[in-house]
Amino acid sequence: MFTGIISGVGRITTVDLINSGAGLPTSADGRRLRIETPAGYLGDVGLGDSIAINGACMTVAAFDEAASVFEIDVSAESLSKTVGLDGPGPVNLEKALRANDRLGGHLVSGHVDGIGTVSHFAAVGESWELRIRAPAELARFIAYKGSIAINGVSLTVNRVVDLAPADGGGCEFSINLIPHTLAHTTLGQIETGIAVNLEIDQIARYVERINSRAA
Repeated sequence: MFTGIISGVGRITTVDLINSGAGLPTSADGRRLRIETPAGYLGDVGLGDSIAINGACMTVAAFDEAASVFEIDVSAESLSKTVGLDGPGPVNLEKALRANDRLGGHLVSGHVDGIGTVSHFAAVGESWELRIRAPAELARFIAYKGSIAINGVSLTVNRVVDLAPADGGGCEFSINLIPHTLAHTTLGQIETGIAVNLEIDQIARYVERINSRAA
Protein backbone atom coordinates (compact mmCIF):
# COMPACT_ATOMS: atom_id res chain seq x y z
CA MET A 1 0.00 0.00 0.00
CA PHE A 2 1.20 3.52 -0.84
CA THR A 3 0.08 7.14 -0.44
CA GLY A 4 1.06 8.74 -3.74
CA ILE A 5 3.60 10.99 -2.00
CA ILE A 6 6.81 10.53 -4.00
CA SER A 7 9.84 9.92 -1.79
CA GLY A 8 12.49 10.21 -4.49
CA VAL A 9 13.14 10.41 -8.21
CA GLY A 10 15.29 7.60 -9.59
CA ARG A 11 16.51 6.66 -13.04
CA ILE A 12 16.23 3.40 -14.94
CA THR A 13 19.75 2.87 -16.25
CA THR A 14 19.58 -0.58 -17.82
CA VAL A 15 16.78 -2.81 -19.13
CA ASP A 16 17.58 -6.48 -19.79
CA LEU A 17 15.35 -9.21 -21.19
CA ILE A 18 14.57 -12.00 -18.74
CA ASN A 19 15.00 -15.46 -20.20
CA SER A 20 11.88 -17.51 -19.53
CA GLY A 21 13.88 -20.72 -19.87
CA ALA A 22 12.24 -21.70 -23.16
CA GLY A 23 15.01 -20.81 -25.57
CA LEU A 24 16.45 -17.37 -26.19
CA PRO A 25 14.81 -14.30 -24.60
CA THR A 26 12.17 -12.60 -26.74
CA SER A 27 10.07 -9.44 -26.57
CA ALA A 28 7.33 -11.57 -24.95
CA ASP A 29 9.54 -12.10 -21.88
CA GLY A 30 9.79 -9.79 -18.90
CA ARG A 31 12.53 -7.31 -18.12
CA ARG A 32 15.00 -6.78 -15.30
CA LEU A 33 15.44 -3.08 -14.54
CA ARG A 34 18.39 -1.52 -12.76
CA ILE A 35 17.41 1.73 -11.07
CA GLU A 36 19.64 4.44 -9.60
CA THR A 37 18.28 6.24 -6.53
CA PRO A 38 19.20 9.34 -4.54
CA ALA A 39 22.08 8.83 -2.08
CA GLY A 40 20.92 7.08 1.11
CA TYR A 41 17.53 6.14 -0.33
CA LEU A 42 18.07 2.40 0.16
CA GLY A 43 19.19 2.66 3.80
CA ASP A 44 16.01 1.01 5.11
CA VAL A 45 15.29 -1.25 2.12
CA GLY A 46 15.62 -5.03 2.11
CA LEU A 47 15.22 -7.82 -0.41
CA GLY A 48 11.55 -8.46 -1.17
CA ASP A 49 10.43 -4.97 -0.16
CA SER A 50 7.85 -3.20 -2.30
CA ILE A 51 8.65 0.04 -4.11
CA ALA A 52 6.26 1.79 -6.50
CA ILE A 53 7.94 2.73 -9.79
CA ASN A 54 5.90 5.36 -11.67
CA GLY A 55 2.90 4.10 -9.72
CA ALA A 56 3.44 0.38 -10.33
CA CYS A 57 4.19 -1.74 -7.26
CA MET A 58 7.36 -3.79 -7.78
CA THR A 59 9.51 -6.09 -5.63
CA VAL A 60 13.16 -5.42 -4.87
CA ALA A 61 15.03 -8.39 -6.38
CA ALA A 62 18.56 -7.13 -5.67
CA PHE A 63 20.14 -3.96 -4.32
CA ASP A 64 23.46 -2.31 -3.54
CA GLU A 65 23.03 0.23 -0.77
CA ALA A 66 26.52 1.68 -1.19
CA ALA A 67 25.97 2.28 -4.90
CA SER A 68 22.36 3.44 -4.37
CA VAL A 69 20.99 1.06 -7.00
CA PHE A 70 18.38 -1.70 -6.93
CA GLU A 71 16.89 -4.13 -9.42
CA ILE A 72 13.36 -5.30 -10.10
CA ASP A 73 11.84 -7.90 -12.40
CA VAL A 74 8.86 -6.74 -14.48
CA SER A 75 6.64 -9.33 -16.16
CA ALA A 76 5.50 -9.02 -19.76
CA GLU A 77 1.95 -8.62 -18.42
CA SER A 78 2.96 -5.62 -16.29
CA LEU A 79 4.83 -4.08 -19.21
CA SER A 80 1.70 -4.37 -21.37
CA LYS A 81 -0.40 -2.51 -18.78
CA THR A 82 1.99 0.33 -17.91
CA VAL A 83 4.23 2.96 -19.48
CA GLY A 84 7.69 4.17 -18.51
CA LEU A 85 9.08 0.81 -17.41
CA ASP A 86 10.45 -0.45 -20.71
CA GLY A 87 13.41 1.86 -21.24
CA PRO A 88 15.97 4.10 -19.51
CA GLY A 89 14.73 7.34 -17.99
CA PRO A 90 13.60 9.08 -14.80
CA VAL A 91 10.94 7.45 -12.60
CA ASN A 92 8.97 8.36 -9.49
CA LEU A 93 9.78 6.22 -6.45
CA GLU A 94 7.73 5.54 -3.33
CA LYS A 95 8.45 2.96 -0.64
CA ALA A 96 5.53 0.95 0.73
CA LEU A 97 3.46 2.55 3.50
CA ARG A 98 4.21 1.54 7.09
CA ALA A 99 1.46 1.18 9.70
CA ASN A 100 2.70 4.25 11.62
CA ASP A 101 3.33 6.50 8.60
CA ARG A 102 1.39 9.64 7.78
CA LEU A 103 -1.18 9.28 5.02
CA GLY A 104 -0.20 12.45 3.19
CA GLY A 105 -1.92 11.69 -0.12
CA HIS A 106 -4.59 9.01 -0.51
CA LEU A 107 -4.62 5.22 -0.36
CA VAL A 108 -2.84 3.92 -3.46
CA SER A 109 -2.45 0.21 -4.22
CA GLY A 110 0.30 0.46 -6.83
CA HIS A 111 -1.87 -1.36 -9.38
CA VAL A 112 -2.12 0.66 -12.59
CA ASP A 113 -5.71 0.71 -13.88
CA GLY A 114 -5.08 2.18 -17.30
CA ILE A 115 -3.11 4.53 -19.50
CA GLY A 116 -3.98 8.19 -20.06
CA THR A 117 -2.62 10.70 -22.56
CA VAL A 118 -1.50 14.25 -21.74
CA SER A 119 -3.64 16.62 -23.82
CA HIS A 120 -2.54 19.96 -22.34
CA PHE A 121 0.26 21.22 -20.09
CA ALA A 122 0.76 24.95 -19.57
CA ALA A 123 1.54 27.53 -16.91
CA VAL A 124 -1.38 29.23 -15.18
CA GLY A 125 -0.13 31.92 -12.83
CA GLU A 126 2.34 30.37 -10.38
CA SER A 127 1.11 26.83 -11.10
CA TRP A 128 0.65 24.56 -14.13
CA GLU A 129 -2.52 23.06 -15.53
CA LEU A 130 -2.28 19.43 -16.60
CA ARG A 131 -5.09 17.88 -18.63
CA ILE A 132 -5.24 14.17 -19.30
CA ARG A 133 -7.53 12.11 -21.50
CA ALA A 134 -8.62 8.92 -19.78
CA PRO A 135 -10.12 5.88 -21.57
CA ALA A 136 -13.84 5.14 -21.36
CA GLU A 137 -13.36 2.24 -18.94
CA LEU A 138 -11.88 4.61 -16.35
CA ALA A 139 -13.94 7.75 -17.00
CA ARG A 140 -16.78 6.79 -14.66
CA PHE A 141 -14.35 6.56 -11.74
CA ILE A 142 -12.96 10.09 -12.14
CA ALA A 143 -14.84 12.82 -10.26
CA TYR A 144 -14.50 16.50 -9.43
CA LYS A 145 -12.39 16.93 -6.26
CA GLY A 146 -11.71 13.19 -6.24
CA SER A 147 -8.25 11.64 -5.98
CA ILE A 148 -6.23 10.03 -8.74
CA ALA A 149 -2.63 8.81 -9.03
CA ILE A 150 -0.70 9.89 -12.13
CA ASN A 151 2.62 8.06 -12.53
CA GLY A 152 2.31 7.31 -8.84
CA VAL A 153 1.66 10.90 -7.73
CA SER A 154 -1.44 11.55 -5.61
CA LEU A 155 -3.37 14.45 -7.13
CA THR A 156 -6.79 16.11 -6.88
CA VAL A 157 -9.09 16.39 -9.90
CA ASN A 158 -10.20 19.99 -10.54
CA ARG A 159 -12.44 19.46 -13.56
CA VAL A 160 -13.89 16.60 -15.59
CA VAL A 161 -15.32 16.82 -19.11
CA ASP A 162 -16.94 13.74 -20.66
CA LEU A 163 -16.00 13.23 -24.29
CA ALA A 164 -18.39 12.34 -27.09
CA PRO A 165 -17.99 8.96 -28.82
CA ALA A 166 -16.86 10.85 -31.94
CA ASP A 167 -13.95 12.20 -29.87
CA GLY A 168 -12.98 8.77 -28.62
CA GLY A 169 -15.24 8.65 -25.58
CA GLY A 170 -13.74 8.61 -22.10
CA CYS A 171 -13.10 11.92 -20.40
CA GLU A 172 -10.59 14.72 -20.08
CA PHE A 173 -9.74 15.77 -16.55
CA SER A 174 -7.71 18.69 -15.24
CA ILE A 175 -5.10 18.79 -12.47
CA ASN A 176 -3.37 21.80 -10.89
CA LEU A 177 0.35 21.23 -10.26
CA ILE A 178 2.22 23.43 -7.81
CA PRO A 179 5.95 24.19 -8.28
CA HIS A 180 6.92 21.80 -5.44
CA THR A 181 5.29 18.85 -7.22
CA LEU A 182 7.00 19.73 -10.49
CA ALA A 183 10.39 20.01 -8.77
CA HIS A 184 10.18 16.77 -6.78
CA THR A 185 8.56 14.36 -9.25
CA THR A 186 8.97 13.50 -12.92
CA LEU A 187 5.81 15.49 -13.73
CA GLY A 188 8.04 18.52 -14.24
CA GLN A 189 9.33 16.82 -17.40
CA ILE A 190 5.93 15.97 -18.83
CA GLU A 191 4.93 16.92 -22.38
CA THR A 192 1.74 17.01 -24.40
CA GLY A 193 1.07 13.72 -26.16
CA ILE A 194 2.91 11.39 -23.80
CA ALA A 195 1.24 8.47 -22.03
CA VAL A 196 0.97 8.22 -18.22
CA ASN A 197 -0.01 5.54 -15.72
CA LEU A 198 -3.36 6.08 -14.00
CA GLU A 199 -4.71 4.53 -10.80
CA ILE A 200 -8.25 5.41 -9.79
CA ASP A 201 -9.34 6.06 -6.21
CA GLN A 202 -10.05 2.84 -4.31
CA ILE A 203 -13.31 4.17 -2.90
CA ALA A 204 -14.62 4.70 -6.44
CA ARG A 205 -13.64 1.14 -7.30
CA TYR A 206 -15.68 -0.34 -4.45
CA VAL A 207 -18.69 1.92 -5.06
CA GLU A 208 -18.77 0.70 -8.66
CA ARG A 209 -18.66 -2.92 -7.51
CA ILE A 210 -21.48 -2.40 -4.99
CA ASN A 211 -23.65 -0.64 -7.57
CA SER A 212 -23.08 -3.35 -10.18
CA ARG A 213 -24.14 -6.05 -7.71
CA ALA A 214 -27.23 -4.09 -6.67
CA ALA A 215 -28.40 -3.51 -10.25
